[in-house]
Amino acid sequence: MEQAVSDAEILLVDDEPGLREAVQAYLEDSGFRVRTAANAQEGWEQLQQARPDLVITDVMMPRVDGYQFLAQLRGDDRFKALPVILLTARGMTGDRIQGYEAGCDDYIAKPFDPDELVVRVENLLRRRRETIAAVADTGNPDLAEVARQVAEIRAMLQQKPQLQTQATPLALDLTPREESVLKLVAQGLMNKEIARELDTSVRNIEKYVSRLFSKTGTNSRTELVRFSLEHGLAD
Repeated sequence: MEQAVSDAEILLVDDEPGLREAVQAYLEDSGFRVRTAANAQEGWEQLQQARPDLVITDVMMPRVDGYQFLAQLRGDDRFKALPVILLTARGMTGDRIQGYEAGCDDYIAKPFDPDELVVRVENLLRRRRETIAAVADTGNPDLAEVARQVAEIRAMLQQKPQLQTQATPLALDLTPREESVLKLVAQGLMNKEIARELDTSVRNIEKYVSRLFSKTGTNSRTELVRFSLEHGLAD
């Protein structure tokens, strides 16, 4: 499972203690780090503490069901792109359609094969990494796309005082190096320029930018700059 095993963290939300413990144990045996919550409210509280790489949530839960929890996730800019798998005993086509319409990335009906769940988790994490890599600035980027990004970032930087006045403070679990990269991205620098500034390789900067995409739930440099300005993460 490569990177998925070594550093991927999963949030598992299910109100059935037996199933929750069994799925947690199986995922951890497969190399994932797993945090658990007994209901959607606990799950939401966990998300405020640290953003996982993927969420697995039951649908049939008291008070706030899985569809409502998913809607709450998709309504928050931090979690719009967070991969979500719905688990449910309801396997009818209409239920699956409802899940996909609500914004889930995969839908698994109970009872399910634990090996299948692991494979689906791996696939979602792999696709997420590939998406991040595709939008990240590479050593040989398309010049027209770079020009477009630079123009959008410069336009946002001109609005910087206004965006920062409306900034909503947000604490993210960023390393010092990630904070340094984020500040330079927010200044409109591209990966090669950041690499020179921090005396490191472009490849390393690509990795840091990809992590920032994942931690902030953004998918492009322009989204990342706006996010950092609106949440007071950049000077």
